[in-house]
Formats: sequence, structure tokens, C-alpha cells
Amino acid sequence: MTRGELRVFLGAAPGVGKTYTMLDEGHRLHDDGQDVVVAVVQTHGRAATAAAAQGLEQVPQLRMEHRGLLLEELDLDAVLARRPGYALVDELAHTNAPGLRHAKRWQDVQALLDAGINVLSTVNIQHIDSLNDVVEGITGTVQRETVPDDVLRSANQIELVDLAPELLRRRLAEGLVYPAVRVDAALSNYFRVGNLTALRELALLWLADEVDSALNRYRTEKGIRSKWEARERVVVALTGGPEGQTLLRRGARIAARTSGGELLAVHVTNPDGLRESHPGELAVQRALVEKLGGTFHQVVGADIPGALVDFARSANATQLVIGVSRRPRLRALFGGPGIGATVIRLSGDIDVHIVNHGAAGGHRSLPRLGGALSARRRLAGFALALAGGPLLTWLLVGVSTPESITSDVLAYQLLVILVALAGGIWPALFAALLSGVTLDYFFIQPLHTVTVSEPLHLFALVLYSANAMLVSFVVDRAARRSRAARRAATESDLLAAVAGNVLRGEDTVEALVGRVREAFNLDAARLRSGEADLAVAGKVSGQPTHRVPVGAAVLELYGSVPEAADLRLLEVIAAQLGAALDYRDLSAKAEGMGPLAAADKVRTALLAAVGHDLRRPLTAATAAVTSLRAEDVDWSVRDRQELLATAEESLNALSELVTSLLDVSRLQAGALAVSLAPLEAADAVLPALEELRVGPAEVQLDLAPGLPPVLGDAVLLQRVLVNVLANAVRFSPGDAKVLLTASEFGGRVEIRVIDCGPGVSAERAEEMFVPFQRLGDTDNETGLGLGLAVAKGFMEGMGGTLETEETPGGGLTMVLILPAAAASRPADAADAAEAL
Repeated sequence: MTRGELRVFLGAAPGVGKTYTMLDEGHRLHDDGQDVVVAVVQTHGRAATAAAAQGLEQVPQLRMEHRGLLLEELDLDAVLARRPGYALVDELAHTNAPGLRHAKRWQDVQALLDAGINVLSTVNIQHIDSLNDVVEGITGTVQRETVPDDVLRSANQIELVDLAPELLRRRLAEGLVYPAVRVDAALSNYFRVGNLTALRELALLWLADEVDSALNRYRTEKGIRSKWEARERVVVALTGGPEGQTLLRRGARIAARTSGGELLAVHVTNPDGLRESHPGELAVQRALVEKLGGTFHQVVGADIPGALVDFARSANATQLVIGVSRRPRLRALFGGPGIGATVIRLSGDIDVHIVNHGAAGGHRSLPRLGGALSARRRLAGFALALAGGPLLTWLLVGVSTPESITSDVLAYQLLVILVALAGGIWPALFAALLSGVTLDYFFIQPLHTVTVSEPLHLFALVLYSANAMLVSFVVDRAARRSRAARRAATESDLLAAVAGNVLRGEDTVEALVGRVREAFNLDAARLRSGEADLAVAGKVSGQPTHRVPVGAAVLELYGSVPEAADLRLLEVIAAQLGAALDYRDLSAKAEGMGPLAAADKVRTALLAAVGHDLRRPLTAATAAVTSLRAEDVDWSVRDRQELLATAEESLNALSELVTSLLDVSRLQAGALAVSLAPLEAADAVLPALEELRVGPAEVQLDLAPGLPPVLGDAVLLQRVLVNVLANAVRFSPGDAKVLLTASEFGGRVEIRVIDCGPGVSAERAEEMFVPFQRLGDTDNETGLGLGLAVAKGFMEGMGGTLETEETPGGGLTMVLILPAAAASRPADAADAAEAL
């Protein structure tokens, strides 16, 4: 069966015209030839609303009396029986009267949708569950009727019915919303202009967020990566440097230029730890982001510009704010294009703002050497040696004298040290050899020849090269240590962010898997145990690119292949995931101890009750048998029969008590054996009446003709009927019969046991089904109070329910509901076919 569609008319406050709009849409659908009925409409005395309902078929509402008030409620069964194409159900958040099938009207709507009926409904913004506390803060009024957010978000269409606050107050003053006696109080309290304006904005923003979520789902499903400017989304790139606060405030101003603008801050961590950030400064900037109403994100990427642009595209950003490079100008000149230029080249249709700040170009740092330096830096060292050597030679040749040889040598020594700092050991050795040859050729006699006539000169050249190697070694070692320290800082920052997610109340396993996906810029991450998914972040497709064992589970990564530097961090996160899984298992075991504790309480109460309830029949039976066996007493025939009757009654009572105790034990142990088969209701009713030894004088039967068989267990159903009928007969007045009816509705058979006794209040109806309850524990002569508890357990074991209703005019009605066997057979056949 195709599920029905839900269309909701959302309003900021009562009186904006939601119900009228819903009825108007109902007329339009009816005019188009659709089958439309009015299931329930709350007119609140508004003549225009009542008039709008005219011309549409209306399903009669249930009239119920509750605490002296006559209530009109949605007749769910009648609407299901009518099966229209569209049902108009007003006030989705309404609380139903006690005794109805569902506690909330939105649950009735879910039942209609499951039956394939399309539903049009209404709701106010103050009734959305997640906004309840926000509305209370605005209006000072606590809304006790709410609708879960997921119910609204599952609607196929949400339409905002909007009305300006001034117009709504005018309608209120004209008596079109509330009766005249309530107008003044409403205008001065809930319906103040400020309240209405805030509620209106809240409704618009909630609906905008819902539309935005739908848009993102559509873009993901269609694989759309281009920018759609539905709203301004400003992404601010944070390096962890002091300029971050300036960038955030600039980004917040850009986002505030348009209504609904969104601010996102992102910090890209290089997996090698080669970044310039201060953890304390980054923490301050994270707090500032939250203060400005934005969200903070952290990703890991070796290609920082690419990671920034990828994040901006995934967030559907319209603006990207970055700071001017803090690299020195000389370093920028020889280091190739910076992050800003690369981001601009990759950004495409995303606008990039490069913001100047006080730290621009002011950071001084030494280049890294040797293995700690990139190939680009080593090439820059060779280039400096090739360009600096000839340039220095040209400068010194013009001013050189035989007395200046010492300064010439020191100048070339300085060049070698600069090359060592710029490119590491191999460019430094190249520069040392080149400068040695140049000195010998241009400055040492004989000129313009390369000869080593003195051994001391050769020693000087070796010493020259050794100096270059030592300088390169020291710088390279310092660079490696700095790299290791920054890598550790990177891991600490990421793990601190993971811990922050957990501390903010997110599910530990879900938070960690989501952080792995975000941090390493993956398409998806999934934690699996066998064939079961424990946590999934992102859209899984294809085969995983990497797997990380997590105890008995496996963390699967989809997307880019992790680099070697990432593996250690992944192992740390995997260890945290393993600890989180262990904690989850321990929590589940702890929760599993709850039923055991409850069962222990039941056993304790059982022992306390058994002491009295079992002793009485046992004592009576023992006394009767002992008396009969006395040889010194000559009992008459009548006395002997009375003693035998006493023993029989006591033993029967003892048997019933033991049977009830065994039934409760089976129910609580989950060991109830149920054998379901088609069963005529009369086949269970008549044996129950015979067992109770009641007849037409006490119980009146009214079984509907042509009643289909039920799907149940004959023995269990008979036990349920015995317990329920025994209570009904016990509490019925002497001149009133217990009425037992059976009827079929919607594929279910309902057996009703109706008495006219004192009844039970709605507040205490559930207490009847708790073990050891005997009318508030005031009657100690009627057993352990297990009958209804056993009956309810048996009904649920057969897939049915046992419910209570108030008998009109006073009394209690027990309703036994079981699926009809005819309705169950197609499903059973389908299950059997699927099993084959």
C-alpha cells in the first residue's frame, strides 16, 4: 500500500488563517474531482471558518464526556472506514481525550498516512518540539502540546500561512479570532506586536532551514557542486594566527548584509603538522565564532588551498574570506604562488575576499633544510647558489685588491651559509665547491687559473665545505624537531576537537566517525562489525580505500588514500573508538541489568505476598484433612462433606494462585509459549464461562454474526477471558449483567467485556495491569492481584492488546483486540513465500 502524503499549513500564531487556508485547499481539491472529507476542524466559534467548511463532506466526530466537559474528537476508525482520498485534520499538535487509541492527534495522522490517505493539517510554530523553549522565552507561555520535529520534517509539503502582526491584532480586535471577553487580555499579553514579530521571524527561519535542508539533499542526490546562491554563506579560513579575529569579524559583517546569512569558520590542518598556529589563539577564535552565531569546522589536508575550496563547495558557500599571507616578501618571491593566489585560481564561482591585517608579511622564520625541506626549497637553494655566485663575483672583482682576499673569502663564506639556510646540505656543498673554484680563479695568484699549489689551500677548501655541512646539519635538525613538535600539536588539536564534540553531548562513536571523515576530507567513513553498521558518516559508495581495525570492528575510509603521516593519528582515533565501543557495550550491559533489578523487586514483592495469600488456603486445606483423619472424632456425614468441600475449595484456590505465579514467571522470563492458529471467538468464550460457572443470569452475550476467526492461542485467550470476566462479575452490581460483545473492524476482532460497576479512573487505569495491585492494595481477600497483569501479557504475546474504556453511565469496559485470521493470512503467505 502506498503511504499517503502529508501537507502542513504552518502559522506563526493562532488566527493567521491556517484552518481557513486548509479548507480553501480542500474545496479546490474537491472541485478537481478528488475525494475530500473534513475529519476534524476546530472553528473556535469563528463564523468564517465554519462557513468555509460548508460544502465538504464531514465525518461525524466522537463526542466524549471528560470531567464534566463534552469533548468532540477525531473519529479515527470512522475515517479509516470511509477511506477518502484526502482528509482535513486540524490542529496537528492537539492532545486527544483519555481513552482514545492515540494520545496525540499527530499519531492519528500517522495512522491515516499508513492507510494510504492523504492528509492536510495545520500547526503553529510554538507547537514544534525543538522550539518550545524558545517560544516560552519570547512569550512567557509554556506550550504543553507539541509535535516532534521529525513528524513535520517528514511532511511532503509545508506551506507558511503568513499575516503581518498589525493585521492579526486588527482581526483580534474585531472579534474574528477570540470571543470579545478575551480580546483585551490577548492583545496585552500573547498578541503583543513584539511577540508576534518574533514568532513570525521564528516561523520564517524554521521554514527557511527546512527548505535549505531539502536543497542540500537535492544537490547531493544530483551530484551538483556548483554554487547556488540561495543564501549568503561565508566561509572564513583560520590559520590559528592572530589575524583570525579580524577575519571572523569581517566575515560576520559580510554575512549580516543579507537576511539569513550564515557564517562558517574552517581551520585546515596539514597532515604533516607543517602549519603556523597557536592552540590558545585557535581556542579564542573558536569561542568568537560561536559568539558571532557561526559554526567552527576543522579539516586535515596536505593541499591547504584545495581543502579550503573543497570545504567551501561542500557547504555551498558564496563567499570565502582569507587573510593576506604572513610570509616575508622575499620568501614569497622565491617560494612560488601562495595560498591566496591558489585559492583564487581554484575558487571558480565563489567570491574570494583577501583581507589585510597587522600580521601580514611580518612573520620571520628560517627555511627548513635537508630532508625536512621540500624539493622546491632545495631547488631554490641551487638557484641562489647559481645566481648569487656570479653576482657576488661581479661585485668583488671591481674592488678587489691583494689585501682584500680575507674579506673576499668571508663574503663567499656568507653566500655558502645563506644557501645552506635556503636549500639544505646539497645546495650548500654545491655552493662551497663553486665558490672555492671562483676564489682560486679570480682572486688567488696566478689569476685565471685553477691550481692548488699549496696543500694549505686544499685544507682551506675542505674546511670551507665542512663549515657549510655543519650549518646545514644544524638547521636541518632544528627543522626536523620543529616538524615533529608541530605534528604533535596538530594531533592534539584534532583530538581536542573530537573530545569537544563528545563533551557537547554528541554520541561518542558517531562523533568520532564524523570527525574522521571531516578531518581527513573523506567522502565517507563507516564503522562496521561484521555485516552491521555501527556508525556511518557521509554517503558510502564503492570500495573503501583504507581499513583500520578497531577491536572486533573495522573503520572503513572512502575517498582519498591516507598518507603515511595520517596513519599514526588514525591509530589514536581508532583506540578512542575502541574505548567508546567498550563503553557502549558496558552501558548496554548495565541497561540489561535494569530488567533483572526489576525482576528482583517483583520476586521480593512476590515473596511478601505469598506469605499471606498462600498460607490461607493451605492452612484451611490442612485443617480439613487433619480433622477428617482424626480417629477420636466421629464425624457425621454432613460434617464430613463440609470438611471435604473446604479442602477442595482451598486446594482449588491454591492451584489458581500457583498457576498465576507460574504465568507471571513465564512472562517475565520471556518463556511464554504461544501457538497461533485461526480460532472462533465463541470457542474461547464458552469454555471461559463454564470454568467460571456463570450463565445467562450473570453474563449476556452479543456476538456479531459472520464474525471472522481471530489469530490467537485458544488456551491463552481462554485464560485472559477468565481473568477479565471474573473481575467484571465480581464488581458488577447484583441487578446488572456483564455484557460480552464481539465485533470486527479494520481487520481486527474486538471482544468487549462491559460492566456497570464502580469503574476505574483514567489516571489509575494503567495501575490495574501492574502485578500485586488489588484496587489500591485495599482488598486482601481476592488473591495476589496478578490476573490482569497475566491477561495483558498473554494478549501481547499473541500480538494483540488489552485496553480499558469507561462504560457510558459508569463502569469499566475491557477491550481485547486481536488480528482477524482472514486479514493475517495474506501477510503470512507473503512471509512464507519470501522464506522460500
